[in-house]
Amino acid sequence: MWSFILRRLIQAIPLLFIITIISFLIINLAPGDPVYMFVNPDQVSQQDLALIRLQLGLDKPLPLRYAIWLGNIMRGDLGNSFYYARPVSRVLMEALPNTLILALCATIFSFAIAIPAGIISAMRRNTAFDYAFSTVSFIGVSLPSFWFGLLMILVFSLRLDWLPTSGMYSLSVQGYDFWDRVRHLVLPTLVLGMGTMASKMRYMRSAMLEVIRQDYVRTAKAKGLASRVVIGKHALRNALLPVITLLGFIVPSLVGGAAIVETIFGWPGIGRIAVQAAFTRDYPLMMGNLLLSSTMVILGSLLADVLYAVADPRIRYD
Repeated sequence: MWSFILRRLIQAIPLLFIITIISFLIINLAPGDPVYMFVNPDQVSQQDLALIRLQLGLDKPLPLRYAIWLGNIMRGDLGNSFYYARPVSRVLMEALPNTLILALCATIFSFAIAIPAGIISAMRRNTAFDYAFSTVSFIGVSLPSFWFGLLMILVFSLRLDWLPTSGMYSLSVQGYDFWDRVRHLVLPTLVLGMGTMASKMRYMRSAMLEVIRQDYVRTAKAKGLASRVVIGKHALRNALLPVITLLGFIVPSLVGGAAIVETIFGWPGIGRIAVQAAFTRDYPLMMGNLLLSSTMVILGSLLADVLYAVADPRIRYD
């Protein structure tokens, strides 16, 4: 197992290298000039604009700029953010825990509902509950997160005044207030976890339907075992295998979805920073964010393989 993990990590190095090359070209060749985020081009001379480009390192040819950036990455230096005027690594590390908290809560929320609902729907196939489940899952998958987020703000924040509209904590609260943080976390967690929950409900239902048709399940029922024993002790473990492996792939999907959710709810995470960096043409911050996100996607894929081997003893990696 350890040799497999090490081999996958080594294989990820050239993949990250290719991703950074393509991303660097796309980001730097896109229309717009980050210099114009600092000054009005109509109010300064060309000499001043050239001086700002020199200070930002934008005066050099594109291949040389990438080589300099890559060399700095090798030393652990992600550069300085144009917008924040601070090291990119510090900006990302301050925001990363907030995104991980949101992603973890959304994952727990989605699995806590999806697994029981999928099991019950499979056991009560073609009943009213099953039809209701299918309707909810299709709606959950189809809902645009930005529209659903705005709807939740309208209902629970503006109309009912139950939950805050944005932010991670209330400005009026002095010090750390756990329940205030929880109240701010409810709506982003609900919106971010809804799509994941709906898709995992369908996966769980399909997996359970496939398992309960197996011969060993019919044999267990024929022996007179109670239905809850057959499902809980024999069928559930095998039905969970495909769902558990999806846990690794949830990581990149939640990070990508968090960009929209964090922007809507003003949640101070890396998704919101990524959107802000794109609007401000903050090249170092965009590249640092993309490198971090790509690494999380690769680690998520590796986690899925490891979880599959842990959940199914028949799987072994040489």
